[in-house]
Amino acid sequence: MRAAVSLLAIALLPAPALAKKPPLGFAASLPVVPAAPQQPTGSIFNASAGYASLVSGARAHGVGDPLTILISESTTSSKTAGSKTQRAGSGSIVPPTTGPLSFLKQSDLNASAQSSFNGQGNAVQTNAFSGTIAVTIAEVRPNGTALVRGEKVMLLSQGQEWIQFTGIVRLADIDVDNNVPSSKVADAKVEYAGNGAIQRAGREGWLSKLFNIVSPF
Repeated sequence: MRAAVSLLAIALLPAPALAKKPPLGFAASLPVVPAAPQQPTGSIFNASAGYASLVSGARAHGVGDPLTILISESTTSSKTAGSKTQRAGSGSIVPPTTGPLSFLKQSDLNASAQSSFNGQGNAVQTNAFSGTIAVTIAEVRPNGTALVRGEKVMLLSQGQEWIQFTGIVRLADIDVDNNVPSSKVADAKVEYAGNGAIQRAGREGWLSKLFNIVSPF
């Protein structure tokens, strides 16, 4: 019965970070294609033929335009906790000199109590992730922001690795080289994962998970 419950608990565990294949929804966004092709007007100037204004240049600003996210994430957190308590007390009673209790001594009626506690805790965590990934604008919003998303999939000899990115950027933060630092991306979501023999070797086996669930230690 316990083994069946443990196997059920393993089945209900959340999906591991190393997925079997890249999640969907990060494909490149394509620009909107006109419903009908434009008829030639005979004019030399044509705004739809890759026109770049003198003010904005070739900066990404429309759906389907590519830009580069400069990923540079570094977080460091530390926490230290300490607690110390100490308490002591004593009491004494003077025995009578006459009567049936006169045989008691002063030391027999002395009492004292003492308690102490000392606890300490320390935790430090450091994470760093740097790199670049090209994304495309998926949606342009009226307040001057844009939803961007993209992925980079690499097929290696021992498996597959991918980086997926999505977030919200301000069009004004895109520089002349179409770069945006990740520190200026709102609601950023970055996933770096993979599959293959090397990734499987670094994962805990199902039998080991079972033993860790039923083990009281």
